[in-house]
Amino acid sequence: MKTSRKLAAATRKHLDPRLAELRSLRTTMSRPNQGWIRSIRQALGMTATDLGSRMGIAQASVSKMEASEINGSIQLDSLQRAAAAMNCTVVYALVPNPPSLQSIVEERARHVALKHLTPIEHTMLLENQAIGDVARKEVLERHIQMEMEGRDLWK
Repeated sequence: MKTSRKLAAATRKHLDPRLAELRSLRTTMSRPNQGWIRSIRQALGMTATDLGSRMGIAQASVSKMEASEINGSIQLDSLQRAAAAMNCTVVYALVPNPPSLQSIVEERARHVALKHLTPIEHTMLLENQAIGDVARKEVLERHIQMEMEGRDLWK
């Protein structure tokens, strides 16, 4: 278990810089309204029949493929075959919405730590044993680190 946490941390450290390069592309490289296949095909001056011929499928299948891309149900291998037939490459990535994978893990650890600490804090308050803001912050940060090192954050 400890090895998998170390592996996860090392993987985040490796992936975060690579994914940071892609963050700006999320808005500038969004899919065209007609989809990538149709847009690239038309930009190349290629008909659906031409593309179908290059892919070894009927023109009607190309139209179905273009429609499935627009509605989000296209299979990745179909997209790759269409791209190859147009001398293109599919670039595929999952880009985190927060700044990094590390920040996602830290956010989740904070959530889990607060979930565990809030009832304890409430009981201490009822027993007139509340701690100050500085001490609370220190305890929370320690628990966040423990959550990141110990438990499965995603259960």
